[in-house]
Amino acid sequence: MTLTEPTTDALVRRWRLDTPGCETRIHLNNAGASLSPKPVLDAVHRHLDLEAEIGGYEAEDEAAGRVRETYDLLGRLINAPAETVALVENATVAVSQALSAFDFHPGDVLVTTHSDYTSNQLMYLSLARRLRIEVLRADDLPEGGVDPDSVRRLVAHPRCRLVSLTWMPTNSGLVQPAEEVGEICEAAGVPYLVDACQAVGQTPVDVGRLRCDYLAATARKFLRGPRGIGFLYISERALDRGEHPLFVDMRGAGLVDPERFVLSAGARRFENWEFSYALVLGLGEAARYALEVGIETAEASALALAAELREKVAALPGVRIADHGPRLSAIATAEVGVPDVKSLVCGLRRSGVNTSVALLGDGPRNAPEAGARQIVRLSPHYYNTSEEIDVAVAALGDALREYQA
Repeated sequence: MTLTEPTTDALVRRWRLDTPGCETRIHLNNAGASLSPKPVLDAVHRHLDLEAEIGGYEAEDEAAGRVRETYDLLGRLINAPAETVALVENATVAVSQALSAFDFHPGDVLVTTHSDYTSNQLMYLSLARRLRIEVLRADDLPEGGVDPDSVRRLVAHPRCRLVSLTWMPTNSGLVQPAEEVGEICEAAGVPYLVDACQAVGQTPVDVGRLRCDYLAATARKFLRGPRGIGFLYISERALDRGEHPLFVDMRGAGLVDPERFVLSAGARRFENWEFSYALVLGLGEAARYALEVGIETAEASALALAAELREKVAALPGVRIADHGPRLSAIATAEVGVPDVKSLVCGLRRSGVNTSVALLGDGPRNAPEAGARQIVRLSPHYYNTSEEIDVAVAALGDALREYQA
C-alpha cells in the first residue's frame, strides 16, 4: 500500500485512534521511544494485572503460548526462524551478548565505522583495553556513509575476527550500506554484527539479504513497543559453530556436573532466565502491529514526513540540516545555532511537541567531552501527519526567535 492510495487518510486516522498519546502530543521522537498503540499497552497492562492477581510465576505459565508466539512474530519481522531469536533487555545488551561470543586474543582485529552507536564504540574500546584487540574504523565516502572498499581492505587483515556496523546511526539521517557490507563479510568469511536499533519497524529487515551473523534490536523505537525489552538474532551458522555469550546462565545452558555444561538449543542460549513477561508480551504485540500496518507502508510514510520536515526546518533562519549520506532515514537532525539545545527541546516539550537532543560528532568523537555539538533530532513515524509537521516547525521557529530576541 502506498501513501497515494485513497484509503491512506482513513488508515492514518485509525492508527492515531489506536495511539492515546496522539490526543495531547505531537510526537517527533520516535528515534528515542515511539508512542505505543493500544494493543501493546493492553498486553502489558493485562499481564501486570494477572501477576498481581495470581502471582508472577503463575502468570508466566498462563502466558506461555503468547510468549512462544512472540518469537514467531519477531522471526516474521526479520525473515528468520523463531529459533534464531533471543529476547534481551535492549539493543545494547544484544550487542554485548554478541561481542562476548567471540574469543578475542591480543592482536585480533574488529572492524567498525565512524558512525557506530556510542555504547557500541565504548564496548569496542573496552575490549581493546582489556584484551588488547585492535579496533579499525573504515573510511567514509565523501558524501557520507562507510566506504565499502575500505571495509573490503580492512577485512582482508589476517587477524580480522568481526565486522560491526550500526545500520542507521542515532544522530543523523544516515543509512549505512548494510547489505553491501554483508556481501563483503560473507565473501571474506568474517562474521558480521548489525545494530538495527533504528531500522526495525522503520524499514524492511531481511537477515538473509543482510548476510549477518548477529542482529541487535530494541522494542521502544520505530517498532513502537515498550521500553526495557529488545531482541538479538543469531544466524544458524553461528549457532552451529557453538557460539554463546561469555556469561551464559541457566536458561542458556544446563549444568551437567560440577565441571561441565551443555548449551541450550537455538538462540535461547543468549538469553537470561529472568524476564519481564509483561514487556515480552508487549514486544510481541508491537511486532504484530507492525506486520499488520506493513513495514513498507510505515517506511514510505515516515520517509515522506521526514523529507517534509527537513525542507520546512531548513527554511527557518539560522538553521542547518545536519543529515548526510546518499540515502536518508526518517531521522532528521538540525543545527539551530543556540547555546543550550536541551533547554530549547524542553521548551518545545512544554508546548506539546516532542523532539530530542542529539550530538553532532562521528564515532568516538560523538560525546560532549570530545567537542560534539548539540543538535535537534526530529523523527516522525507513520502515525504522524503533515499538519503536525507544520505546527512543530512553527513552534521551533517561535522558540528560536525567543532566543534571538
